[in-house]
Amino acid sequence: MRFTLFRSLGLGFLMLAVTAGLAAPIKARAQSAVVIVTSFGPGSAADIVARLIAAEFQPMLGQPFVVKNTTGAAGTIAANEVVRARPDGMTLLFTPVGPIAIQPSFMRNAGYRATDLAPICMVNRAPLIMMTQPDSGMRTVADVVARARAAPAPMPFASTGPGTTPHLSMVTFARIAGVTLNHIAYRGPGDVMVAMRTRDIEIFNDHPSSVRANNLHPVAVLNPERVPDFPDVPTMREQGFDVNFAIWHGLFAPANTPPAIIARYETACERAVGSAAMREGHERIQTPITFQNARDFGATVMRDSDSFRRIIEENNLRQAE
Repeated sequence: MRFTLFRSLGLGFLMLAVTAGLAAPIKARAQSAVVIVTSFGPGSAADIVARLIAAEFQPMLGQPFVVKNTTGAAGTIAANEVVRARPDGMTLLFTPVGPIAIQPSFMRNAGYRATDLAPICMVNRAPLIMMTQPDSGMRTVADVVARARAAPAPMPFASTGPGTTPHLSMVTFARIAGVTLNHIAYRGPGDVMVAMRTRDIEIFNDHPSSVRANNLHPVAVLNPERVPDFPDVPTMREQGFDVNFAIWHGLFAPANTPPAIIARYETACERAVGSAAMREGHERIQTPITFQNARDFGATVMRDSDSFRRIIEENNLRQAE
């Protein structure tokens, strides 16, 4: 990655530069607000955590931070906004995995690639959960399969956009289970919850924060093992379907952002995730904090991008929608 060149500098100089950067912002930018663009709307996990980060960064870095919600096109509008921004550290992207590791392969012309953004840090990672309305009659994966097979028309399921992890996880599940489902895409989790309440949608795979906040029933955890926040919810594997998907959230800058700026935010991010406010915020959305530095997060981005590209190509999903 471009910012790895910074590692060639002496360790002492590196620590001095980072410490100095944290202690005092660049004077020319001292009164300018750094914009953290989120790829989904207010109340989403991305929005909640972005605001926690902004609140931690502001006193730490001595600059105002604002969060901007840029929704639509499965997060690619937000990503394109940051890709095209000046690489000066004044515009950042806080996003889940989909717009970075999935959409450049899924969409015919997303307008960018993962390499057009410089990873700064991963903040959290949580497995998807399959969820239904409590009175839907679908309490297990077997119930979901039975309902889908008995339905006179393909049973609808929701996603937060074509090619998102909620979409690809359900497509993978449907293929393994041998059922036909009808994909209906929405702009964000809030719109999906409205559709769930009106019964336009019967099933949804998404971030754990959607379950308790909307009084939904967790059918299965899309993770190899059960998770502490939902200890009584069996995994997909336990219910006979080897389907594993997770959503991480991370912070990015435009490619070609100077290494010193990346390092400054990386250090701030590591300090921020250890704060009491960040821990409490993640407890509210039932999401474990999982910090990765810029180097490790960059490796995760490349690995996940390759994995999702293979899923899309092998299942011919790029032309599906």
